[in-house]
Amino acid sequence: MATVTEEAKALQEQIVTDRRWLHQHPELGFDLQETCAYVRGRLEEMGYEVSEPCEGALLTQVGDPAAGPVFMLRADMDALPVDEATGLPFASTNGNMHACGHDTHTAMLLGAAQILKDHEAELKGCVKLLFQPDEEGCAPVEYCGGDAVLEAGVLENPHVDALAALHVQALDFEAGGIFTRPGTIFSSIDDIDVRITGCGAHGSTPQQGIDPINIACHVYQGFQNIIAREVDPTQTCVATFGRIESGRAANVIPDSASMLGTLRTQDAQVRAGFKEHAQRMVAGIAQAFGGTAEVSFLRGVPNTYNDPALTEELTGYAAEIFGEPVRELEAPFSGTDDLAILSQEVPTTYFILGTGTLPGHEGCGMHHPNVDFDESVFWKGAALLAGCALTYLDRHAE
Repeated sequence: MATVTEEAKALQEQIVTDRRWLHQHPELGFDLQETCAYVRGRLEEMGYEVSEPCEGALLTQVGDPAAGPVFMLRADMDALPVDEATGLPFASTNGNMHACGHDTHTAMLLGAAQILKDHEAELKGCVKLLFQPDEEGCAPVEYCGGDAVLEAGVLENPHVDALAALHVQALDFEAGGIFTRPGTIFSSIDDIDVRITGCGAHGSTPQQGIDPINIACHVYQGFQNIIAREVDPTQTCVATFGRIESGRAANVIPDSASMLGTLRTQDAQVRAGFKEHAQRMVAGIAQAFGGTAEVSFLRGVPNTYNDPALTEELTGYAAEIFGEPVRELEAPFSGTDDLAILSQEVPTTYFILGTGTLPGHEGCGMHHPNVDFDESVFWKGAALLAGCALTYLDRHAE
């Protein structure tokens, strides 16, 4: 595998060039027209035939699926609605920003694509390359990119046997370090949508109405009490409300109120149990005060799950490639990644590539307008992806 690291290092300048172009042209959700055109062009330069399985997604493959197993590599391509504050010479100026590093993921997968294409004659099977839209869930629809590509059939024709991807992490993750863990690596997420109906009245005569704001206050506390009294304290469960809206005037009790929040869990049973308790709690509190309320859980994404056997296998390959062990994370991330949707369908390993903290970006983590990632480690991501795919095909060939 020494050749893979050497080839990746030789591609470092091109990977950085790709990353900087993508960084300067961030797009949201499924509307990735410039991004897709650029990535498609780069892949076609390498000799790939590229398809668009759904809006904003690109899919291609290298090798012969009849010759052995099928391994998939995935990168996300979408950005966030964040005004960039990095001051970089290639900073975005369109009001969006690659503040989660998806530009780096795409660039590193393009590097891996070149390595795999250069080794096509040696492949004992097939590698599918998926460039995915809307991982951030910014599109105004009730499904995310992971749902869309799964529905589009990217895991079939040919059927994918195993999948790997990587995500950069700044701050506490040493530049060049590779990390992962078996089992859950990212939390689930659900949007919590609460709609409360009361009865309007004059602010001086509250007894003549049903105050939906009062109900919302008790519902808010009720969600925290579910966590305190209904969830195993050894389990992670977070419910945060970022928006509570009602009324327009100081002296008017409004007819209704709404609440919008987010639920994060790291266990499927905890997630299901919380939803069940929430339905009962919300309806009960509203009824106690004479109103009605409904709670819906929207745009849900399950836990991102690393298959233990595959993860042990691929971490072994990574140790061979780089001559150093992959470090095991003690606990899952509280954040979410919709690779989870594919990880429920096929054995998956999600790696973390540390990029550390660059001068001038201290304290700036993921989604921060001043976050930046150490470009010097990008070759390592390309080598990890390509090397794992090549070795997997070689070891699993009949």
